Amino acid sequence: MASIRPMTVMDLLKFSSTNLDHLTETYNIGFYLEYLSKWPDLCRVIEGHDGKIEGYLLAKVEASPYPPPVHPYDPETNPDPNYLPWHGHITALTVAPSARRLGHATRLTESLEQQADSNKAWFVDLYVRAENKIAQELYKKMGRVVGYYNDNADAFDMRKPLSRDKDRKHVRENGENIKVDPHDVW
Repeated sequence: MASIRPMTVMDLLKFSSTNLDHLTETYNIGFYLEYLSKWPDLCRVIEGHDGKIEGYLLAKVEASPYPPPVHPYDPETNPDPNYLPWHGHITALTVAPSARRLGHATRLTESLEQQADSNKAWFVDLYVRAENKIAQELYKKMGRVVGYYNDNADAFDMRKPLSRDKDRKHVRENGENIKVDPHDVW
């Protein structure tokens, strides 16, 4: 049985086998270290019974770096559709090809949802390549970010409301048809 645990610096030397497909973004070591130093409680690995890393999650809880247009923030009175209130964000979530279809991505995501909910976040989101149909089935309610990836591929901004967003104000209806410039999503 695989178990979820906090990511350590040493894990960075062990998870290259999880990044083996073309849909997984691989970052430089400094990027992973920044997440481990800023959000250590939100970076997780899922480790198999043999001690091998079968997947990982890099995440953060944050808001847009500029203040909301109307203070205090309220989804009903917010005039800026690109302003992001306090929310959980999945920066990287991947599972090794040999460990897929075991529920690992769901378990890792749920661990972030619990932490974000306890931090009074409005929703959890992530960007998924527009061609990654498997991930889209896992995460519903999207909004397209045009040219988001380094190779200029589009991404869907997929959101799951948390208990604070009882009326689902942060989930866009027909979001897959809404196109956003990558400069508008920091």
